[in-house]
Amino acid sequence: MRRIICGVLTLTAFAVASSVHAKVLHQKTRVGRTLVEYEVVLPDHYDPQRSYPTILAFGGGPQTMDVVERMVEGTFREQAEKRGYIVVMPAAPDGQLFFEQGARIFPAFLQQILSTYKVEDGKLLAAGASNGGISAFYVASLYPRYFRSITAFPGYLPDPTAARIDAISGMCIHMFVGQFDELGFDTPMRQEAQFFRARGLALTYSVEKGQPHRIATLAGAGAARLFDLFDRDRHGCTHG
Repeated sequence: MRRIICGVLTLTAFAVASSVHAKVLHQKTRVGRTLVEYEVVLPDHYDPQRSYPTILAFGGGPQTMDVVERMVEGTFREQAEKRGYIVVMPAAPDGQLFFEQGARIFPAFLQQILSTYKVEDGKLLAAGASNGGISAFYVASLYPRYFRSITAFPGYLPDPTAARIDAISGMCIHMFVGQFDELGFDTPMRQEAQFFRARGLALTYSVEKGQPHRIATLAGAGAARLFDLFDRDRHGCTHG
């Protein structure tokens, strides 16, 4: 795997052309006055003229570049390269989480992704773990026209108002939580899953047996389970 470091730039066709043979790109861009650092995973034999299913992923905890790099390597890279996915994973700008002030980079950052890469059907797959799962729900609920699905492992919709639930009602939703989640994500996730089902949302919900907050069964080889869901989401939602 090659990791390419790009300078501060606004995303352009040049950025894509320079990365045709790369596997993981480490890039920076400015959204307004805000500097955004992020990684991009490209599939094997990437062709900038083709469209690809594209995941916007969010890391947990402080959502720093260290978190991004670990999650790219531990969860997304291998399956994305193998199955033909693009993954874009930003770090929290100025240390501000994406379900708080860090959300200010959207929707401009979403538009940059769509203008730089040929995203399948113009719809992103939102995914993330812990604070990243909350971020995936939050950003998708604010800008639903950009998203096909939300996958949180774990994570939930913060402040689930009727308007936010309605915004995500057309998406495929997947929620995973560890049986022994020590941070208490299990309660809000279980409550939301019940409410989503009552509202008729397309939801899969899994309690991962024996797992703590950081769900090891979905990392490494286990990440194939996430990508199985992403593959299905491209053709329609699954209830379960």
